[in-house]
Amino acid sequence: MENEPEDRAGRAEGAGREERARCVRCGEPTEYPASTPGATLCPVCGWQEAERVACSG
Repeated sequence: MENEPEDRAGRAEGAGREERARCVRCGEPTEYPASTPGATLCPVCGWQEAERVACSG
């Protein structure tokens, strides 16, 4: 793929990249690969969950 931009490691974007896991709350893509075990949260839902847990004490 000659015209694809390269990432910092010199690979073409999207080359060898695994699909991103979806957030279990909102369905948005997360920063984790789809093979990550357990319930994954996007950054926004993760932040909201941390805030909720911190305030329930």
